[in-house]
Amino acid sequence: MTASSTWSRSAVCVLATIASLVTVFAPAPSMAVSEQQQLVEKAKLTAEAFGADPNQRDDIRQAVKDVKGVFIVPQLFRGAFIFGGTGGGGILLVKDEKTGEWSQPAFYNIAAVSFGLQAGADTSELIILVRTQKGLEEFYRSDFKLGAEAGISAGPVGGSTAVEGVAADLISFGRTKGVFAGMALNGAAIAASDDSNQAYYGKAARPTDILVQKTVNNPASKDLRAAVAELLDKGKK
Repeated sequence: MTASSTWSRSAVCVLATIASLVTVFAPAPSMAVSEQQQLVEKAKLTAEAFGADPNQRDDIRQAVKDVKGVFIVPQLFRGAFIFGGTGGGGILLVKDEKTGEWSQPAFYNIAAVSFGLQAGADTSELIILVRTQKGLEEFYRSDFKLGAEAGISAGPVGGSTAVEGVAADLISFGRTKGVFAGMALNGAAIAASDDSNQAYYGKAARPTDILVQKTVNNPASKDLRAAVAELLDKGKK
């Protein structure tokens, strides 16, 4: 058996494990709409948690100037023993340049497989600020890879002003529970979740329909949009 085939088989096993973990905690298929609303509620809580922590709030607000969008992953599952895997669901909101209003949420999946000397497991809350038009347009595609199609950098900590010299399209901030070493977001794949978008809006909707054309609406996202505005817009005042 070649090294390549061994890697492929192990990668499939890792992704299958992540999928099984998500399935355990996911509602039944008949609860599809409420499942998406649960993710929206968790994203709201994540935005509020970052806003309630003075250090994290200040770190984010150092990077918020001219932000075009925010990608929130309420639960990013990571686990590894030699082979590593990452998986979770995320939500993107885009700010209207003319009105300053935050868009309805678009749903995505994030996943990655890595290989190396690593061990441990954790869950993280993740907020990624989209700072450039190029970074935003990557989200409008069906899928893309962090660090490849869109450059990503870890956000500054401790109120550092170093963000002024960061040229990355995306800046990430995280809150982690657990012990893990050896995995970064570079190489992680982000893909639009057509099923989740359709479930939440009651009809087929691509990211551009939600974020650019604005042809769909779900009033149940109001609290999430308010929480994002509270966290990010006050950083500009």
